[in-house]
Amino acid sequence: MMRPDDLTPGELLKLVQHLTPEERAELDELLTEGLPIWMPQVGPQLAALESLADIVFYGGSAGGGKTDLLLGAALTQHEHSIIFRRESVQLVGLEERMTKILGTRKGYNSQSGVWRLPEDRVLELGSVKEPDDWMKYQGRPHDLKGFDEICHFAELQFRTLIGWMRTDNPNVRQRVICAGNPPTNAEGEWVIRYWAAWLDPMHPNPAKPGELRWYVTNEKGEDQEVPGPDPVKVGGEFVKPKSRTFISSNVDDNLFLQVTGYKATLQALPEPLRSQMLKGDFQAGRTDPVWQLIPTEWVKAAQARWKPREEKGPMTALGFDPSRGGIDKSSAARRHGSWFDEVITAPGAVIKDGPSAAGFVTPLVRDGAPIAIDSIGIGSSALDFLVGLNLNVHAVVGSASSSLMDMAGQLRFRNKRAEMYWRLREALDPTATQPLALPPDTDLLGDLTAPRWKVVVTGKGSAIQISSKDDIRDVLGRSPDKGDSVAMTFVADLPKPKTKPKDKTWREKLLSKKKRGSAQAA
Repeated sequence: MMRPDDLTPGELLKLVQHLTPEERAELDELLTEGLPIWMPQVGPQLAALESLADIVFYGGSAGGGKTDLLLGAALTQHEHSIIFRRESVQLVGLEERMTKILGTRKGYNSQSGVWRLPEDRVLELGSVKEPDDWMKYQGRPHDLKGFDEICHFAELQFRTLIGWMRTDNPNVRQRVICAGNPPTNAEGEWVIRYWAAWLDPMHPNPAKPGELRWYVTNEKGEDQEVPGPDPVKVGGEFVKPKSRTFISSNVDDNLFLQVTGYKATLQALPEPLRSQMLKGDFQAGRTDPVWQLIPTEWVKAAQARWKPREEKGPMTALGFDPSRGGIDKSSAARRHGSWFDEVITAPGAVIKDGPSAAGFVTPLVRDGAPIAIDSIGIGSSALDFLVGLNLNVHAVVGSASSSLMDMAGQLRFRNKRAEMYWRLREALDPTATQPLALPPDTDLLGDLTAPRWKVVVTGKGSAIQISSKDDIRDVLGRSPDKGDSVAMTFVADLPKPKTKPKDKTWREKLLSKKKRGSAQAA
C-alpha cells in the first residue's frame, strides 16, 4: 500500500483536487495554522530568498515563481520595499497576486501605489516607462528594491535606481532582487553583460548558479570583478564591493503550476520563445528589429575575428568622442586598417574640458593618423587644443550634410552621422573584401546594435537617416560613446596620415599652451 510520504508534492496536489470543498477547507486550516503568511517553495526560490548576495537575479524560464519571490521577500523580510515594472499597466499582475496572497486589498492605496502590509511593513509599486523616470524615486529610502522582468528596463534606469539604497534600521539588510526571463531583443542584452559570469558562455571565468561574485566600479566607470568582499582602493579611496549572483528557475520548480498544465502551454510556444520561456535559454533566438542598422551577428562575427597584435601596423585613424560630463565617457577608437585596437575610455568627471580631453587623446595617436573628433560641445574646445598642437585633426559634425551615397549608389545619406555609420555597416558586412575585426567589448556590441535606420525623402531624393545620439541613449540608458568613436573613423573626408612635426613634441606644446592659458587667466 502506498503511503503519503511516498508521493511527490505534485502527486499529492492532484489527490487534493478530489477532496470535497469541506475537506479542502479543513486541510487548509490544519496545514496553515501557525505558519507565516507566505513561505518560499523549497528549491531555487528558497535559495534566492536566502542568498547573501547584494544583487540577486532569479529567473530564466517562465513559471518559476519569480513574482512570488519579490512579493514574498517584501512580506516577510523587509520593512520598506519597492517593486518596479517598466510600465504602470504592468503593475496589475503584482496587485492581483498580492491580493490573492493576503486574501484582501486592505491597506492598499492604488493612487499612490503604497501597500501597508502586516507587521508594519510597507510595499511600493513603481514604474519607470521613460528613460528619466528613475528620478521620481531619487533619494527615497528602501531596503529592498525589486525588478519584475528586469530585461524590460534600460541599464541606466537599473543602475541609478539601485544607487539609492538605505535604511534607518541596522537590523534589516539592504538588497536588490531582480526577476525575469531571457531578453527577446538586443535592447535587453545588457542583462547578460551585467551577469556575464553566469549567462555569457564566452566568459573566461564562469560562475555556478548561486555562487557569489564581487564587483566595484573602477576609475573608468566600468564594472570590475574583485576577489572578495574586502574593501579595495579605487581612485585613492577604499570602496566596499557589492556581491551578485544568478539563480535559475523553471516551471518544474513551481509546485503550484505543475498541476495546472502551464508547462504544456510553454511547450506549445514557437521557437525561439519556447527555449526562452520553457528552458530559460539566454542564448536562444535573440532576433534583431527589422530596422536595426547593423545586424548583431555581424558585430559578433567581427569580434570573433579579433586577435591581439604585437605588430599593429600603421594607425590609419583615431575616432574621439569627448564626454559631456556626468556619467558619459570619453572614448577613443584606434583603427589600423581593418583591425581596431581596444577602445580606450575615461569617465566624464576626468575629461571635463578641452585641455583634459586633448591630454587624454594625444598620447594615443601615432603615425600622424587623422583624429576624427566630435566637435560639438566640449569637443570644440578639445578640437582647438589639438589643432594648436599641430596634429592631424578633422572635425566631425554629425548633423552636417553629406554628399555621398551608399555602396549600391541608390540612397543618399541624411547627414554625416548616417554616412559614417552606414559606411561602418558596409565594412562589417561578412561579404566585404576585408571585413573588420573589432575588440570583444560588450559595451561596443550594445552601442553598434542600438541604432535604427529609415529612408526619408529630402529635396535631393531618398536618403538614409539613423537614430540620433539622444534616441540611442533612450534605448541603452547611456551614451553610445564607444560606438560613435568607432563610427567616426569611417567619415568619408578624413585627411591622410601625415608626419609628426619635428620642432616640438606634443607634450611640450600641450604644456606651453596650458601655461599660456594660466597666464591669461591670472
